[in-house]
Amino acid sequence: MSAEAEPVAPAGTALAERTARGKRVHVMIFLGLAAILLVAPGLLYPFFLMKLLCFALFASAFNLLLGYGGLLSFGHAAYFGMASYVSAHAAKVWGFSPELAILTGVLTAAGLGLVFGALAIRRQGIYFAMVTLAFAQMIYFFALQAPFTGGEDGIQAVPRGYMFGVLDLSNTMTLYYVVATIFLLGMLLIYRIVHSPFGQVLKAIRDNEARAVSLGYRTDHYKLAVFVLSATLSGLAGATKAIVVQLASLTDVYWGMSGEVVLMTLLGGMGTIFGPMVGAAIIITMQNYLASLGAWVTVVQGVVFVIAVLMFREGIVGVLAKWLRRSL
Repeated sequence: MSAEAEPVAPAGTALAERTARGKRVHVMIFLGLAAILLVAPGLLYPFFLMKLLCFALFASAFNLLLGYGGLLSFGHAAYFGMASYVSAHAAKVWGFSPELAILTGVLTAAGLGLVFGALAIRRQGIYFAMVTLAFAQMIYFFALQAPFTGGEDGIQAVPRGYMFGVLDLSNTMTLYYVVATIFLLGMLLIYRIVHSPFGQVLKAIRDNEARAVSLGYRTDHYKLAVFVLSATLSGLAGATKAIVVQLASLTDVYWGMSGEVVLMTLLGGMGTIFGPMVGAAIIITMQNYLASLGAWVTVVQGVVFVIAVLMFREGIVGVLAKWLRRSL
């Protein structure tokens, strides 16, 4: 008699178990991140942490477009920087409260994303990237010439005020926890988008757009939607940064800012939830603690990027995530 065959779990069950384990890991990481943010001001300078969180959100918003939508933009500084300018102007000149100033900046970024995205998605590949760069340069020269931006001086001494009429943002610790809350809510929104049916369609379009079209999906609509979402969240990061730093300047809309966010995303891990955050932490830490090197900081960043790409071809978090999946 032949030995009784051992029962084999259905493939769907195994996939569901892996998905559940992945969600548990993500929940643990989010809880750990919240705990770290809670105690971080006692370990590091709060202003440095707030700047880091703003750029981590910016990089994560960009990764939503590149890592999950498969669209490489060389002009994301347009949404980050323009939201920064509008938020700063609304707070300083119009006398808006911080939450309304930030909201105004976010809506501006969303509007720009809708207009530029509708035009840019008509092209693909390098042509798409160059169109986004051209739009960003238009915004840069607009910021340089427009009266309300302050030209090369930018908008300085932006008031922080009271958020919701209660939270005094002139208090550094209060401001830090407000920024940390905005960052966590932004990251949770990105996580929800990525793991929603909409996010699954985005991944399908990224991997094989022709197949997605054959299945009946209107891919241009999905690409425009993710473009606007990415621009909106980038605007949230830029508007928050203007309140934190109390400054909106040409650096925010310069093409180098677009290059930095690409570097952060690739360094940390494109197509991962937490990779851009790690990449932003590395780049901002280098800029902060190696500032004495002057222009050589850029050279050091280039060396670190080359080494990271050679050692971690999928980004730091991408490699760690692959190792973790094999271990589970």
